[in-house]
Amino acid sequence: MQSYDTLPGSGIPPAAPPRPGRSDAEAALVEHYPRLVRLAHLILPPALGRHRRVVAAHAIVQRSLAAAGPSRPRPRVPAPRGEQGPVLAWLRERVVSAALRAAARPRWSLGRTPLPAVLGLRVFPRAGGDDETALEAALTEVDPEVRAAFALRVLEGLTADPTVLLLAAAGARRPDEALRTAERLRATLGADAESLLHGVEFDPCTVQARPTDLLRRRHRGRMAALAVTLLLAATTAAVLTPRPAPPPPEPPVTPLTLASARAADPALLLRTPAELWADTARVDLTVWPARGAGTGDKALLSRALDAWARGSGDRTGIRVTATPGTPATPPVAPARLLFAGPVDDSAVVLLHDGGRLVRYAEPLTGRPGAVLELARADDADVTSGAAVAVSRTPLGTRFLLAPWIDESAVRDLRRPEVPARPLDVSRDGVTDPVPQAPGDCRTVPALQVRSSTRIVEDHSFLLADLGEPVAAHLTWTPAPGTGAPARQPREATSAAGLAAWARSACALPELRGTGVRAVNRWEFAQQDLPERAGRATWTCTRAEGWDGRARVAVAWERPGAGDRPTPVPASGPPPSDTAACSRFGQHLLAGAYWTAPSGARYYLAAGSRALTAITARGPVSATARGQTLTVRTDAEGRVRLTGTVPGPDELPGWGEPERASDGS
Repeated sequence: MQSYDTLPGSGIPPAAPPRPGRSDAEAALVEHYPRLVRLAHLILPPALGRHRRVVAAHAIVQRSLAAAGPSRPRPRVPAPRGEQGPVLAWLRERVVSAALRAAARPRWSLGRTPLPAVLGLRVFPRAGGDDETALEAALTEVDPEVRAAFALRVLEGLTADPTVLLLAAAGARRPDEALRTAERLRATLGADAESLLHGVEFDPCTVQARPTDLLRRRHRGRMAALAVTLLLAATTAAVLTPRPAPPPPEPPVTPLTLASARAADPALLLRTPAELWADTARVDLTVWPARGAGTGDKALLSRALDAWARGSGDRTGIRVTATPGTPATPPVAPARLLFAGPVDDSAVVLLHDGGRLVRYAEPLTGRPGAVLELARADDADVTSGAAVAVSRTPLGTRFLLAPWIDESAVRDLRRPEVPARPLDVSRDGVTDPVPQAPGDCRTVPALQVRSSTRIVEDHSFLLADLGEPVAAHLTWTPAPGTGAPARQPREATSAAGLAAWARSACALPELRGTGVRAVNRWEFAQQDLPERAGRATWTCTRAEGWDGRARVAVAWERPGAGDRPTPVPASGPPPSDTAACSRFGQHLLAGAYWTAPSGARYYLAAGSRALTAITARGPVSATARGQTLTVRTDAEGRVRLTGTVPGPDELPGWGEPERASDGS
């Protein structure tokens, strides 16, 4: 994004577009009328109200011809339609200048122009979606000059310098600062900015019409004669009677307050048809039907929405928690109702606003102690959107299963040879309690579910309860075979996958409450140990968060070492945002010291399938071709590893900073 510290061309006054003839100006105004009205409408303050804002925008554009010169002959060859010519530039500057002046005036003086006049009706643009409402709320918070810069850059397609010059000519006090703020707003929207501004929410030429208060108009007609008769008496009474203090002014009605009011109305909650999930290409939380015995309890739904809007505090008596990276802001649009009803000893409400999952629970006894949990759930799919926690008690966690789940069972990850135990599910999709893992890792329960054949995703997968509203998806990537192509993460429900997770299950409790969406165990290398001591497996476990960040841990497992892998420590703090062990970080190299049963000491290193050579420097100095290195040594201390991979760069060992290819 460009930055403008000073006004371009400072010291040289911006040249105004030449004043056109009236016939030219009228022709251009008629041709470009919709875009000019949209421009004025966007600059005017949203707090003006939808009706008065539309009328004022039309009035500004229609009065922009007041300064046009006398008619002059039209050119014989007309300019192409939509060309950025001098007449359009003159009109655009007039509209921006008038809109900025209007935005600085008191609100009561706007929208009260002779023409256009709309009597007995209220006109307003059609309502947009959630994205348009959020953009309108963002534009409400900025100055008119910023809205003007934003409209000129996005709607009119002007570059930065002409935008600043036009704002200066229109009377903006800080055009360069307005442009910088508009650019930051534009950067947050990305490529969607233009399509949003061209939507119906910001189109004052495509409007809906509704009558004013008809009953009030009839009363006014009937009371007009009586008002004239009583005028003298009312005036006398007003003089003799002390006037009470005026009531406090009502807070202004803005698009943001209107959106918040709509979001808090239980009658406007979105409800998905019961069978939509079976005939759609988008299988996620948006196709969950509203289930539970309390979906018609407006009082319960109102309390849940009110708790979400007000948040926590001593006044509310509600405890609010949010998983890492989850905003706790109130809703700005009606959410989708997933569940409402009694579960165990609480009345529970589950809501989804497109990006967040919200769980509200209050004791059924009427005692205080309501809780509100928020968690990210954007881009949840068939697996990561398959189970949501609705209740946690000492007996375990009850889950609400997705409508596309046909079978569910609970199994112990630490005992892969024991079959999964079928789990009873109510008519509303709520499971029996799933036990929680004890602190000593004797058992690590997990959900094993199977999706329905009606969505052509007939497969089973594992879900782990990590103490958050959404269960985490567990996958497994097996070790590379000789000459085999790169393996992809797969479901861990096979015998080999369950055996692999049995060795990593004890690390799952460490991930509780960290915002984890999915965990993949990648066996990136296998290595024959010296002295025929067996075969070691090198693993990388990546816990992916909803925000794209991940916690990565590298370890190696050797025969007879028990169930806990030996971690490979990094040279510094583990990175919290890395591509390692993902589809975008498929190269990995790690090493560790090992003592053989005979007492001999070795240094071992192994890398992923693309490595062609490994070099060790420091206390151990050696080079080996292939994916593994074994050196007998009595040395100690950190060994610096580099691996040769396709491309010009070398691969540093796990946890080490990137180095140049010469190893310096």
